[in-house]
Amino acid sequence: MPVEEHPAFPEERERLDYTLGYVEASLENSLARKSRVDKDAQRARRGFNNEGSQEFTDMLLNAAIQPGLELKVRNLEAARSKPYFARMDFRETGKEDAEKLYLGKLCLNRDEDQKLIIVDWRAPIANLYYEGRLGEAGYHCPEGEIRGDLLLKRQFTIDDGKLREIYDIDITTNDQLLQTSLGANADNRLKEIVATIQGEQNRIIRADMNLPLIVQGVAGSGKTTIALHRIAYLVYNFAPSFRPENFMIIAPNRLFLNYISEVLPELGVERVKQTTFTDFAMELIGEKLKLTDAYHKLIALVKNETPAEKAANDRTIRAAALKSSLTFKEVLERYVRRIEAGLLPATDFRVDEWVIYSHEEIRDLFYRDYRDWPILRRLKELEKHFKKRIKDRKDAVIERLQQRCNAMVWNYKLKLPEGEERQQKIIRTIDQKNEKVQEIERFTREGIKEYFQQIPQLKPSQYYRALIDDAALFAELAAGLPEPELLEYIRTQTAALTASGKHEIEDLAPLIYLKHVFYGMNEKIPVKHIVIDEAQDFSVFQFYVLKQIIRDSSFTILGDLSQGIHSYRGMQDWQELRREVFGAGSSFRTLEQSYRTTVEIMEAANQVLGRINDGRLVMAKPVLRHGPPVTIERRETLAGRAAALSERIAAARREGFQSVAVIAKTLDDCKKLHGQMEGGAERPLVITGKETEYHSGVVIVPSYLAKGLEFDVVLIADADRRYYGENELDAKLLYVAMTRPLHRLHIYYGAELTPLLAGVAAAER
Repeated sequence: MPVEEHPAFPEERERLDYTLGYVEASLENSLARKSRVDKDAQRARRGFNNEGSQEFTDMLLNAAIQPGLELKVRNLEAARSKPYFARMDFRETGKEDAEKLYLGKLCLNRDEDQKLIIVDWRAPIANLYYEGRLGEAGYHCPEGEIRGDLLLKRQFTIDDGKLREIYDIDITTNDQLLQTSLGANADNRLKEIVATIQGEQNRIIRADMNLPLIVQGVAGSGKTTIALHRIAYLVYNFAPSFRPENFMIIAPNRLFLNYISEVLPELGVERVKQTTFTDFAMELIGEKLKLTDAYHKLIALVKNETPAEKAANDRTIRAAALKSSLTFKEVLERYVRRIEAGLLPATDFRVDEWVIYSHEEIRDLFYRDYRDWPILRRLKELEKHFKKRIKDRKDAVIERLQQRCNAMVWNYKLKLPEGEERQQKIIRTIDQKNEKVQEIERFTREGIKEYFQQIPQLKPSQYYRALIDDAALFAELAAGLPEPELLEYIRTQTAALTASGKHEIEDLAPLIYLKHVFYGMNEKIPVKHIVIDEAQDFSVFQFYVLKQIIRDSSFTILGDLSQGIHSYRGMQDWQELRREVFGAGSSFRTLEQSYRTTVEIMEAANQVLGRINDGRLVMAKPVLRHGPPVTIERRETLAGRAAALSERIAAARREGFQSVAVIAKTLDDCKKLHGQMEGGAERPLVITGKETEYHSGVVIVPSYLAKGLEFDVVLIADADRRYYGENELDAKLLYVAMTRPLHRLHIYYGAELTPLLAGVAAAER
């Protein structure tokens, strides 16, 4: 019914007007305060004389205040359009009156009495909205459990400060506001989830941050938005011990990072480190390494295959999986132990007959006292010991030399008659003493350096290459491990690659491991919580090194094995990750409900996924939202498909859809298709994977780059048998492509439809 006909419309419009008035007043006050602080900060920067001055103290104080004020101003400016999205009436047990609570993206208190005008969605009481049912209900807060009666749950659509819709609800799963949100265009959905967070999503957002959390979430279950909202929740509830800069998001590529870049600021969180595994690995390793294209193996695997190519690709897949496993880590562990055992010179640290540190003392320090330290950091500690003992004992040794010299001179004077012989012996004794004193002085300056120069200290890549290039050593270290022939194949392929000056993504975990065990990592890394999205494409070895280098961090790991297009080097089983890396203390959750697409599209995609006979894959259950059927159309020629795609794009834009993606299998296929498509404003932009900015609108994207993105309309350009065969990788790539659209899916093929789509319910044309 029209919003004006809702019986609560007058009350809610009055409340909205009141809230907007208070938002304006608060914004005016905040802007005035921000202006004063900015001016004071500028004046302090110009005027302070030294670090002990009052001006310097004022500058530091203002610098600390400024970010919070800037954030508050931005939040209040956003609240002018949409100050809140829901209301709850909750009567706490033992109290007579119910409290009316309005939920929004910020917390707003009335200055005069601190009465809540808007409750932040991250506050403990907001759980009543996301998970509570009308009637007896409760929530947990720092003071304990609060019980009472939930009398009302009401949702609002507010745009431009105008009350557009009112919905009275009980639960949030299939409510009207959710349906409206799911029907929106893709460009707005990431930002608008706060009002429609579902119970199972809310439990993940608010899960215990001290336990590693692994989430298997189907396509469209909201994994990315859950991850971002979890960060916002943790920042809000664990400040000031956790600050935004203590969080890090690791995403599959820079394009994806740009795609999500606006969400955290919209949630009031900034300064969160956002990176890819490759970029973070380079930062950790500390070397400028040239990497092969991240998708070069995948592209080779998805191209047409002759029998010889298929055999080569099978070996490539097996080798990538083994190199990314903890079996390969075992080779490196043995290598490190070998180096460690023979690292120290088999001598005392001494000058002449003076033993500063015996070999046994040195070994005790290195192998016992500092055994838990990185190997080369232990050497630095040995150096400190050497310097201290030299400093402590040098003067005493020189004094003993002087006393010995004096005694010998006195002995000569007593026993030898005065003359040339006695004089020569005395001179020789003094000269020998002086030479030894000089040797001690020189040794004090140079001896430590000379001792440690006997110990090779290489870069991680040099240690790695020394292992990879030594076939006999590698074979000895790999003895007894599974698949020795495949390990030797990995060694030869890696040796050839490193000889050309390049590494591949599978080399990054080994290099991080070597950097960690030899040098340790920067202890000033501020990260305390790591969120990894699209985690199914990470290997167990990658997770292992991340856990090792940032030991005190907690993890939120989200992925979908059904979309594991890099499964040849990525995850095959979440339980392996729990068992091998995080242990029994980790928490595992499953999200089966898909909110992205329609029932018709999801059912078609599930039929493709069902072609993979793997019980570990979870089928998505679409939320009840229907749309047009999937269409499958034959266009024999590339030019014919290009023309049909151009027509379909134009029709979608006329319908009001903002984002349309044409998905072809590879980048080469995208470029060929793009060359055939009509020019003009609606000609798609080809996504290559090298972009640092995400451009919505009309795009052509390779299947392997579409993962994680969503569009209003998706057009699959090449669903032929020769492009998508009956194998696991092709099925996953096609499944990824089919689960990108929100509203429409149109599939095209040329000569023969892929058998993966056989029997899929669709409207053929």
